[in-house]
Amino acid sequence: MNKDSKCPVTGGNGKPTAGRGTSNRDWWPNQLNLKILHQNSSMSNPMGEEFNYAEEFKKLDLKAVKKDLYALMTDSQDWWPADYGHYGPLFIRMAWHSAGTYRIGDGRGGAGSGTQRLAPLNSWPDNVNLDKARRLLWPIKQKYGRKISWADLMILAGNCALESMGFKTFGFGGGREDVWEPEEDIYWGSEDKWLGDKRYSGDRKLENPLAAVQMGLIYVNPEGPNGKPEPVASGHDVRDTFARMAMNDEETVALVAGGHTFGKCHGAGDPALVGPAPEGAGIEEQGLGWKNSFGTGKNGDTTGSGIEGAWKKNPTKWDMGYLNTLFKYEWELVKSPAGANQWLAKDVAEEDMVADAHDPSKKHRPMMTTADLSLRFDPIYEPIARRYQKNPGEFADAFARAWFKLTHRD
Repeated sequence: MNKDSKCPVTGGNGKPTAGRGTSNRDWWPNQLNLKILHQNSSMSNPMGEEFNYAEEFKKLDLKAVKKDLYALMTDSQDWWPADYGHYGPLFIRMAWHSAGTYRIGDGRGGAGSGTQRLAPLNSWPDNVNLDKARRLLWPIKQKYGRKISWADLMILAGNCALESMGFKTFGFGGGREDVWEPEEDIYWGSEDKWLGDKRYSGDRKLENPLAAVQMGLIYVNPEGPNGKPEPVASGHDVRDTFARMAMNDEETVALVAGGHTFGKCHGAGDPALVGPAPEGAGIEEQGLGWKNSFGTGKNGDTTGSGIEGAWKKNPTKWDMGYLNTLFKYEWELVKSPAGANQWLAKDVAEEDMVADAHDPSKKHRPMMTTADLSLRFDPIYEPIARRYQKNPGEFADAFARAWFKLTHRD
């Protein structure tokens, strides 16, 4: 379908009008842009000038919100069924990606203003299908209204997701106030296509203040640098990116291993069958995107990152399965059904096979991404990961601290 701008009634293309065509910015590209001084003005805020979020948040029954979130975790919806009957991993990813845009180079990004629901973040390739996570939260947002912001609700949902699957967090601190239009003052890179990487120079030196390795990613390319399946080289990218997001090596290992204890990746079919992201989708999609015409487009037919599979048995339970699986098996490089580079465990014992997310009669071998394998083959990450594997209590504490820092540092 042609997604060019058209009249929704007649279907005709728009005619030249004021505001279109060559702009002052085109004529004078070095002109000082003062629009950012007026971004997120009171005129764009539906709450009104007198709204005080801190006062509204004080009125919130946080226990009631958490109770509703816990109930949502296993309330699978036909329009977007939960993997393994549990939305927890989806909400962890949503919260992580909301917070994960933070970078120390200029202090911008992060979860502090709820910008994941706005362009460009709502349509980044790395945020594929998180539109469904936010849509699942909509009834709860409606119920509590202005007493809880989208920014707070997304992080709280991630916390509740962890807790609902057996992990003990350090708690939640609220107070993130939403913005209502895209931020004008954040430089995400100069690339003009998704997954472009003009941000590098010399011996893979990443441009400041950027932290992600490619346009439209939160952290690194999970397939490896520029999609090359090289675990040691991936370790370099992981270290550089996480350091630029204020995480040291121990925090990085804890976050990756802890986060990938839950859920799975999605790469069931041809990526060409996935439609435009929310910002480029037709108005009839009502704010959703990535409409998938492969099979049912959901359940076992879901295509997201292009990588397919779960990291371990019991993807909705906190345990040591991720690290145990990482070090127990040798790994073979394969292509996912979507054509992505990934690794499958060799000679898997029956007790380590992973049940299908939607068909209990099927089982699969555990999967690792190239970035995951950097925790095993990077000379700095490997001893940290093995120490965590041998000391579950230390690992749980490290992940809890790193998760709290991730979601509250901005």
